[in-house]
Amino acid sequence: MIRHANVFQLGCNSMQSPWGDIQVSDAHIHFFAQNFFASLATAKKATLPELEPILGWQLPPESPDALAGRWVGELNQAGVHRAALIASVPGDEQSVASAVASNPGRFYGYFMVNPLLPFAETQMAEALKTGDLHGICLFPAMHRFSVQDPRALALYEIAAAHPGTVVFVHCGVLTVGARKKLGLPSHFDMRYSNPIDVHAVALDFPQVNFIIPHFGAGYLREALMLCDLCPNVYLDTSSSNAWMRYEGLDLKTVFRRALDVCGAGRLLFGTDSSFFPRGWNGAIWDAQVAALKELGIKDEQARQIFGGNLDRLLARPQLG
Repeated sequence: MIRHANVFQLGCNSMQSPWGDIQVSDAHIHFFAQNFFASLATAKKATLPELEPILGWQLPPESPDALAGRWVGELNQAGVHRAALIASVPGDEQSVASAVASNPGRFYGYFMVNPLLPFAETQMAEALKTGDLHGICLFPAMHRFSVQDPRALALYEIAAAHPGTVVFVHCGVLTVGARKKLGLPSHFDMRYSNPIDVHAVALDFPQVNFIIPHFGAGYLREALMLCDLCPNVYLDTSSSNAWMRYEGLDLKTVFRRALDVCGAGRLLFGTDSSFFPRGWNGAIWDAQVAALKELGIKDEQARQIFGGNLDRLLARPQLG
């Protein structure tokens, strides 16, 4: 198993790997702030303290800045250079924006948008004005909409008007671990989960970069077809990728197929880390490093996948 170390060079964290010390930027960390847990408590008809023993997770501090500070410490310990934080309920963009603003150069900020909600367009446009947020996250199966719905198209127009803003679209199988632990139903609709639905959108908005997490979460073939046809589509490698059992795949094969179609330049390393006390999920790093080492990728390819691609995609002047 690959062990990670906190190696500090040239003022930046880096991690030991088979390709030497590399700067790692994690493309997928959920920022479970108070608003996320409050939404669960409301659904469960419980108080926040009542959730903690059921989930087995530590409740976050009330201040988003304090939670951001905890993530800084966690990433420092692991040796992770930067991370994309995801606000995991609609309307919680300020929590992530505050985390980004209070830690210049350390975080990228994504926020969830449900285009079916009133004022979604206005709220998105206002959130992007600060410059602290770098992308929007769409969960079509969760919120039951087509990525080609006119209300979703309006969001891509706003993203296009803010150069550098990425659109993250969750496709494939979707489960929310916290809801399952709490016995809450998840009325998702997989009719809206196929990456192929993003094809026309990506073609119509070539100036916007789209990210499909978890290799398409069960739609690997379709995600690869989409990437092959649309150079503005990237794949995020995060999570345990448990969907592989549907197709009898292993991680090495998934990476090989993705590299064959997308090349190293459009793969974004991510862990899908989320809660404490687990913190940063180093087991995902270990598994992906092992798979890519076995494939024999070159040093430059490793640097692209494990951080360079994300940093290039989301580069802002203040991030250097």
